[in-house]
Amino acid sequence: MKKLKQINRQGFTLIEILIVVMIIGLIASLVAPNLLGRFERSKEEITKAQVEMLSSGVQAFILDVGKCPGSLSELISSTDKGWRGPYLSKQTLPQDPWKRDYQYKCPGEHGAFDLYSLGPNGKLDEKAIKNW
Repeated sequence: MKKLKQINRQGFTLIEILIVVMIIGLIASLVAPNLLGRFERSKEEITKAQVEMLSSGVQAFILDVGKCPGSLSELISSTDKGWRGPYLSKQTLPQDPWKRDYQYKCPGEHGAFDLYSLGPNGKLDEKAIKNW
């Protein structure tokens, strides 16, 4: 009879694999909320920049024409006398990062005109991004 050689098999045990998976899960649970929070903050920063850009366009329209535009679309094209637009460089009205139109009212309740995004929750509250 031949003597069977015992093969020394090396590998990971089930316990070692479970420990590694638990460590990866722990790291992911710590990192994921930070990444999601930054993504939401970046949407708010984009919205603030767009509100400023639209406000500048409305102010330029007022200086040229002498009155508020009836709607934000008049920043792109208008038949008003004195209009020197378009007042937006891309010649399109942007939507906020939550895929909603910007809200515009002239005369405004908080200034010459009110311009705002309803923000992440779709309501005019403390999370809304406003020009006032």
